[in-house]
Amino acid sequence: MNVTQRLVRYGTLYKKKFLLALAMLVLAVVADLSGPMIAKNLIDEHIVGIEQTWYEVPRRVADAVLYGDRYYVRAAYAVLRDKKGATATLIEVDRTFYFVPRTLPFTNQPSVHDGRLTVTLSGKSLTVKATPLTARELFRFYQPEIPKMLVLAMIYFVLLILSSVFTYGQRLLLQMTANRILQRMRRDVFRQMARLPIAYFDRLPAGKIVSRITNDTEAIRQFYVTIVANLLSSAVNMVGIYAAMFVLNGQLALICLLLLPILGAWVVMYRKFAVPVNHHIRQLLSEINATLNETLQGIPVIRAFAREERTYAEFDDLNTRYFKGQNRLLMMNSGSGWNLVGVLRGVFFIALISYFGYRAFHLSGVIPFGVMYAFVDYLNRMFQPVVQVINQLSGMEQARVAAERVFELLDEEGIDVIDGGMARYRGDVKFEDVYFSYDGKQDVLKGIDFEAKHGQTLALVGHTGSGKSSIMNLLFRFYDPRDGRVMIDGVDIARLPRQYVRQHMGIVLQEPFLFTGTIASNVSLDDPAISRERVERALRDVGADQLLGHLPSGWDEPILEKGSTLSAGQRQLISFARALAFDPVILVLDEATSSIDTETESVIQAALDVLKRGRTTFMIAHRLSTIRNADLILVLDRGVIVERGTHDELMERKGRYFQMYQLQSGTVSA
Repeated sequence: MNVTQRLVRYGTLYKKKFLLALAMLVLAVVADLSGPMIAKNLIDEHIVGIEQTWYEVPRRVADAVLYGDRYYVRAAYAVLRDKKGATATLIEVDRTFYFVPRTLPFTNQPSVHDGRLTVTLSGKSLTVKATPLTARELFRFYQPEIPKMLVLAMIYFVLLILSSVFTYGQRLLLQMTANRILQRMRRDVFRQMARLPIAYFDRLPAGKIVSRITNDTEAIRQFYVTIVANLLSSAVNMVGIYAAMFVLNGQLALICLLLLPILGAWVVMYRKFAVPVNHHIRQLLSEINATLNETLQGIPVIRAFAREERTYAEFDDLNTRYFKGQNRLLMMNSGSGWNLVGVLRGVFFIALISYFGYRAFHLSGVIPFGVMYAFVDYLNRMFQPVVQVINQLSGMEQARVAAERVFELLDEEGIDVIDGGMARYRGDVKFEDVYFSYDGKQDVLKGIDFEAKHGQTLALVGHTGSGKSSIMNLLFRFYDPRDGRVMIDGVDIARLPRQYVRQHMGIVLQEPFLFTGTIASNVSLDDPAISRERVERALRDVGADQLLGHLPSGWDEPILEKGSTLSAGQRQLISFARALAFDPVILVLDEATSSIDTETESVIQAALDVLKRGRTTFMIAHRLSTIRNADLILVLDRGVIVERGTHDELMERKGRYFQMYQLQSGTVSA
């Protein structure tokens, strides 16, 4: 299924509203396109129409005109019984109307000399007496037409109102439906983010993902709100205009029909050159967003290392390339729109006027003036949807490229979020000969094998990159092992939904992340199952009242983005209280005390002695003094467990752990 089909598929989710909008659009077009037909009838039947044969009637009847002492009725209004009297003709020569007491053949070259009218037809001349009409006499011949012209004018006015009402209704409905589609699409994209594996976020910068959710979906919104509405309106208008043209004159309509293949060829050519440019522009926009996101997060580092100019140069390079890409697209768009339409309009007007002049000159089925007026009106109207179609090509291609990027994200293989939960498990954790690789080539864990019983504290130590955090990633099922099993209470967690496994786990990361809100909301994460009392108890248990209790609003103190107004230790305390408030069976502390000062660490250690009871606790730590009381310490090196045991046992072995401890405590010999 291609991009366009998928965009249409989203539209079919609200097909009833689209069909209603389409029906209103058709009614608006019919009402609008009736105007030239009414104008054509007004001209041919009621303005130019008096230049017809008139029948003399013996008495005054409906639509009769008094001229001299006799009554005359237009041929169009005379019934069969009225067509027995003498005939007369009104004809205009050099802006003067003449009354001729007989029927005249149609001619385009009448002339008047000394009260005599001469007409020529097929090389033969006819000269008859002609009496000029005064303005008052001419007005009498128009008097029967005035009521009919007023009726047509009222009909035209009513149709204009109806067209405006239906146009407003269909545009409002289309745009509301388009916004609804976009709302659904953004919801799907955001839900998809919850399904994507952690590995996806490792390889794609956050700024690029944000760009797809914001910039790309906004381009798609323009597709539904503006482009679809305009293209649909243009298509219906063009169908209606061509239908009206064929009703008026089939041969002239066939000439105008040549516009369609020209327009189709232009669309094909435009797409051929515009699609690569649009792809390049959208990619650059994503890179700009990614650069901005990275720069905003790294401003302290940038300033500390005086990287402002270098960062500016990198951004300026991206910005310049984006500018040049936009200019290339602008150059292509400048060749279309009004420029192209102006040329086409001129060509078709020349063809129309030439055809009309040829027919008039040869007198072979001369086109009535009203038909000519209506055709010119329709031709003008036809180029309005043509302009709309051509002007929407750029936006349409941008939307298609943006949709391609969004659908690429939606098509990523994800993991369904399963509602529900599982009973609180005991918390016995076992790794059986586990191998794991992030890239599928080089293993970062090799044959990891250990067991942690319920209520025990297990510590993981080792140099950076030894595999400590990878073990926790597997425990939380952020990733799955390449080989081996991770089990909780004897059950392979690969057989359980990820949400079920994590439901009874808590984690405190080395870099705590706080959301915009309050201290209390960051602890509960607005989970209705976490009561206010439970939040406050968790904060007190970790000793947060000692370091945060002095704040003006207490636990309702506002927290800005990422907790920028708090110290690292204060942020970590809130993160620690968050984990405890959810009362986990398995508690993971990923270097949770590395950014905390000694005084704060002593507060947390005191709380941990109480809180670890009844929980299986995993501690990843560089500061070995924090894990002396662990029930089991695993020493890792390059993904392999090289030592295991308690603190005292490992110190007695005088192995790698002993060396690390001696180095940190400053007692290592020179």
